Amino acid sequence: MLTVLVDYDSGNLHSAEKAFQRMAAEGDGGEILVSSRPEDVARADRIVLPGDGAFPACRTALGSYGGLFEAIEDAVTHKARPFLGICVGMQMLASRGHEYRLTEGFDWIAGDVERIKPADPSLKVPHMGWNDLVIDHPHPVLDGLKTGDHAYFVHSYHFRVTNPAHRLAFCDYGGPITAIVGRDTIIGTQFHPEKSQAAGLRLIANFLRWRP
Repeated sequence: MLTVLVDYDSGNLHSAEKAFQRMAAEGDGGEILVSSRPEDVARADRIVLPGDGAFPACRTALGSYGGLFEAIEDAVTHKARPFLGICVGMQMLASRGHEYRLTEGFDWIAGDVERIKPADPSLKVPHMGWNDLVIDHPHPVLDGLKTGDHAYFVHSYHFRVTNPAHRLAFCDYGGPITAIVGRDTIIGTQFHPEKSQAAGLRLIANFLRWRP
């Protein structure tokens, strides 16, 4: 089994690579490969798309690697390969992003990525730090996770899904902030699982075992 972490110069992949390698070794999860090559994505059994920074910059960067997004799209939408988006990698699943300018997303999970506007004005944006997860819907990748588990967030924009069934978990930051989205063979986390200690490592291990 091969899991490819997509490298398109939009984030430091070192900690993510280490976390995935650790959980793959502990659970016989196969090979972990960091790559920007479309041919590696095409042969992957699972795909992980991270992303740090602004939505438009990440979307542009991904599109600048000839054939890379097309390989991801073919693997996920036509071959039903399990996919995990992390942070902006999760946000790009949306229909549109509204950071700086209107930017088209993948439109794999309907919704918009909008600036966080906490009801409590004392809460600062970006939303940065540890928050309790609230589980909305069960999912195999959330096996062993429960409401109250902690996850580490760093972001100023959040994903408002059109279909409530696609929001698998949220956290409260002056209102609900989508933490996990999912449908079919696609799942995404707004938080960084590789930085979220026990809960994050459990999610990674579950993803590496997932057989949709």
